[in-house]
Amino acid sequence: MTVKTRFAPSPTGFLHVGGARTALYSWLYARHQQGEFVLRIEDTDLERSTQEAIDAILEGMNWLGLNWNEGPYYQTQRFDRYNALIDQLLAEGKAYKCYCSRERLDALREQQMTDGEKPRYDGTCRHGTHEHAVDAPCVIRFKNPTEGSVVFDDHVRGRIETGNNQLDDLIIRRTDGAPTYNFCVVVDDWDMEITHVVRGEDHINNTPRQINIYQALGAPVPEFAHVSMILGDDGAKLSKRHGAVSVMQYRDDGYLPQALLNYLVRLGWSNGDQEIFSLEEMIELFSLDAISKSASAFNTDKLLWLNQHYIKTLPATEVAEHLQWHMQDQGIDTGKGPSLSDVVTLYSERCNTLKELAAQSRYLFEDFAEFEAGAAKKHLRPVAADPLALVRTKLAELADWQAPAIHEQINAAAAELELGMGKVGMPLRVAVTGVGQSPAIDGVIALLSKDQVLARIDMALGFIAARAQG
Repeated sequence: MTVKTRFAPSPTGFLHVGGARTALYSWLYARHQQGEFVLRIEDTDLERSTQEAIDAILEGMNWLGLNWNEGPYYQTQRFDRYNALIDQLLAEGKAYKCYCSRERLDALREQQMTDGEKPRYDGTCRHGTHEHAVDAPCVIRFKNPTEGSVVFDDHVRGRIETGNNQLDDLIIRRTDGAPTYNFCVVVDDWDMEITHVVRGEDHINNTPRQINIYQALGAPVPEFAHVSMILGDDGAKLSKRHGAVSVMQYRDDGYLPQALLNYLVRLGWSNGDQEIFSLEEMIELFSLDAISKSASAFNTDKLLWLNQHYIKTLPATEVAEHLQWHMQDQGIDTGKGPSLSDVVTLYSERCNTLKELAAQSRYLFEDFAEFEAGAAKKHLRPVAADPLALVRTKLAELADWQAPAIHEQINAAAAELELGMGKVGMPLRVAVTGVGQSPAIDGVIALLSKDQVLARIDMALGFIAARAQG
């Protein structure tokens, strides 16, 4: 048997981190079992589904690298299949037409709640004792068994048993002819030969109803794994007020997909005390039975730590591919300047996000018109003129434009003037970068052209001269 899992989001919003974790777990299990992963768009909610949301889901999956073997399938393109099976259930006496009005159902629900009962359909139309016009509006309800119970062994929750007397007769087709979610899901998983369903714990109540539909259709019942919700730092259900919850917002904020995947896999699954996993390790070690029943708390600081780790440890060329997006987003033209992989190598220890890295390295790609006020006031004083002028002379004569040789020339200038390195290096840093903080200044200078560096030192010397006169 080929293991097949699926991720089946509803396109009524963006791909959020809870959905991304479900997708990741499904994807990992399929890859671990050398099986197949299916992407299905459950767009039966015609009023709320949007093309924008579909595009965002696909963009998020692609950014995370969760590639699929089949799909994306769209439920709205399969209505003929669903309706044919609903008609079959009607013919077999496993479903029936319900003519109860909305007013009657609302009154029934209100009375049941007043009586302290669980709201449910009372089966008035189940036995078809009333005459109705052929074209009278009606819904189709699934004739749920009234005796016995539904039992399934959940990979996360263990054995779950629900008495059929707790389940009412589910609507499987609306009055407008549209099939409903719970029925479509069953047909899709059957047709697509899904063997394992990984989804959120909010679907547990649907599962017994769906199992009864599988059995009524004569379809095999897949195995289930219902994962717990993700909570915010404050223990409340994760929501927008906890910060970014859309997957692509993390991209926009400067996170690497590798960091987000590593973080999400640990939100409910573990392998001993191991914190950092390559994708290959995740695939090798992942197990549905090792998913925790407990809810997980989202910790932004932990994600930030992981992101910094990946910026430092991934190949610079790989990080540079993601950095390019942020350069463009911040309007930085990388056509004139050093290679982004060299920039990553120099800045990786200093930045927690790619957004920071792009902002901090801007001066490598474009000139600046003025110096940061605080840094200039502190370091571009008249006393800095001679050290800057001497460093300029030595750099102008330098043939080997590499960091070690540049470092030697800066040291030589400090020694010649009998000054501490800070008295030379800090004015030079502000002159070349325009700001008071940067990576090692010899490394920064090596990524710029000699002409750029000399021109910036000249600008700093002019600034000092003007300051002395003023």
